[in-house]
Amino acid sequence: MLVEKPDEQIKHIRGKATPLLGRSFQLVLWFGLALVLAIPKSFAAPSMDAIALSTQPVLDGDVVNDPAWSSSKAASGFTQVRPFEGLAASEQTDVFVGYSDDTLFIGVICYDSEPEKLIISDGGRDSITPEVDNFAVVLDSFKDRQNGFVFSTTPGAGEFDGQVVKGGAGGFGSGGGGFNLNWDASWQVAAEVNDLGWSAEFAIPFKSLRYGGAKTQDWGINFHRIIARRNELSFWAPLDRQHNLFRVSEAGTLKNVTVPKQRNLKLTPYLLGESRTGGAVNANAEREGDWGLDAKYLLTPSLSLDLTYNTDFAQVEADDVQVNLDRFSIFLPEKRPFFLENAGQFSVGNPKEVELFFSRRIGIGSGGVQQPIAAGARLSGKVRDSTNLGLIHMQTQSVNALPANSYTVARVNQELANRSSLGVIYVARQGEEDDDYNNTYAVDGRWGIGDEITITGYVAQTETPRKRGDDYAGSLRFNWDSKSWTNRLGYAKVGENFNPEVGFLRRANYEKFDVMIFNRTRPSDLWGLFELRPHAYHRSYFDNDGYHESGFTHIDNHFEWHNGLEIHTGINFTHEGVREPFEINKGTYVPIGEYDHKESQLVFMTDRKKALFGSVKSFIGGFYGGDRVAVETKLNYRLGDAFTAALTWSHNDIKLPAFAATENTPASAGDFEVNVVRLRLGYSFSPKILLQALVQSDDRSDLIATNLRFSWLQAANAGLFLVYNEVDDDSFVGRMEKRREFAIKYSRIFDVFQ
Repeated sequence: MLVEKPDEQIKHIRGKATPLLGRSFQLVLWFGLALVLAIPKSFAAPSMDAIALSTQPVLDGDVVNDPAWSSSKAASGFTQVRPFEGLAASEQTDVFVGYSDDTLFIGVICYDSEPEKLIISDGGRDSITPEVDNFAVVLDSFKDRQNGFVFSTTPGAGEFDGQVVKGGAGGFGSGGGGFNLNWDASWQVAAEVNDLGWSAEFAIPFKSLRYGGAKTQDWGINFHRIIARRNELSFWAPLDRQHNLFRVSEAGTLKNVTVPKQRNLKLTPYLLGESRTGGAVNANAEREGDWGLDAKYLLTPSLSLDLTYNTDFAQVEADDVQVNLDRFSIFLPEKRPFFLENAGQFSVGNPKEVELFFSRRIGIGSGGVQQPIAAGARLSGKVRDSTNLGLIHMQTQSVNALPANSYTVARVNQELANRSSLGVIYVARQGEEDDDYNNTYAVDGRWGIGDEITITGYVAQTETPRKRGDDYAGSLRFNWDSKSWTNRLGYAKVGENFNPEVGFLRRANYEKFDVMIFNRTRPSDLWGLFELRPHAYHRSYFDNDGYHESGFTHIDNHFEWHNGLEIHTGINFTHEGVREPFEINKGTYVPIGEYDHKESQLVFMTDRKKALFGSVKSFIGGFYGGDRVAVETKLNYRLGDAFTAALTWSHNDIKLPAFAATENTPASAGDFEVNVVRLRLGYSFSPKILLQALVQSDDRSDLIATNLRFSWLQAANAGLFLVYNEVDDDSFVGRMEKRREFAIKYSRIFDVFQ
């Protein structure tokens, strides 16, 4: 319902909002101080020895019959987290760790009494999911209890790797935060299915890892194993149910790792050929070639220097089409490999809302227009065992309406005991003119109290010509994560002139208060249920005058059964205060007013371990003075261990009041529909050879986009790539040809000192 409050009522709201938020802010502080004496629980983490191997394993996946492992003692005794928390794993897992002069080797035997029932799928590198059988290891090579490297495989020898940052907490979409999946290292794995179950052998070059300077070291280490058909997850170093492998603070210990002195210089040149047609009236075909070079040099075993010349990202997957039905910016994640290593060390702010450094601002203009990057350098890693350093400098070229810019980022982060840290960051953009610049300064911190409580926050200021005053931002967040509860309380403020141009800012000029209470209960015997997750969440945004701009209250319960079925039943209460009319769809406007509504939120998911599974999510209720029925349907299919398909249909049926033009608002058409369809197909000829297709349709912008990619990887993210893009876009005025692009790119990693 549309409710227009008189001025006196609006003043009344303004007068009450800010003191309320102030008291909440104080509550967070006092609550944190009251818990300052909390002490982490003590636990006896397991340990194992790394063995110097007299002969290197034959990398074929056969651990049992490989004499290289005969002198190694296995780590075993895994403990379940699900489905039966605290019980021994239903099947035995033996893990061996050894090393040669230049490589760390891991062998694993995953015993299984029914190997014919293994669930195996391989959709290419980094595509391993919890719905298939897999084994993973995390290596905390600095034993700082906060960061690590993850390597995982399946019975089909799938490859998965990534970086754990800040103990896995955060989740920055720019590639950093809790887990950076897009980090790619050079390593090998082989696996086989046999009568005992399945086994695998990892070969991870020390050059692909970062570690301290001592000759012989102790590392943090943990393993997990998933037996998919039983919905079973178990760990070597036991963890509570709210944690996963990224919880390196509770990992076990790998003793006596003798590391080599490293001389590491890797060069990755690329050659590129492109052909483009269409995109403009009577456009001529364009063909061109190019080349570039990336280099990586280890200054120390823990500090790397990356250089790039004429950086290219032709192999990068296309962005997903997103539906934006509000007034604020949408977030599109970074996918370009050069920016993703150690990206988590540069992440400061609140994910997808305020990110002080967002690398996508470099080399990508509005609307996704690419801007050539002439050259760049990045220095990242540790300068001491607990001090992280990050420096970036990039130079873009001017093209069309996009001027050249230079970008500089400096980041220092000091890690402290018990998941705590303190850091500073500086981000700068300098244009071609002296008065065309933007600077961002910030201090951020993380304070771990006991094993379950974490307080995080930051304070930032920007500097922009003609935007002075009220240019600050900051937040403070309290998190309590236990076996049964995840509770959060947060406060954030962004000034009217706060302007991080090399960051991401979803909205400006607000105070935000949010709170969540989330419970996990595992019934012993109730209708076949595995877990109940009742929870409530609320967030409110007020502008700096105290006007209630947005509010959202969510009350829900998740029902998860042992057979994989999952149902979520929720209700949402929404508030939107609109001070300026905005166009929500072509020809449809939302006028000034205050809108209070409620809607149902229902989710249904079938068993994701099946070859065919799907989900349906719906929102039905009021919307900006009218009604909305939104349904998102996903259907996934897996054929054997090679073929995967995913079809998504997002449908929005919006009915808003139509009205004639007024002094403040143009005429509005009222009702409209939005449909976005996305089809992903993938076929894996081997873990390194993959064919992928992404077809997307958006009827609101009359867009049909096709992205085809063939990749044949040599190592990490280097190899042969064939990419075809076709865009049929009728949203522009006048008739346009289909835009077609074809690119062939070849890159190869050369280890200069090998």
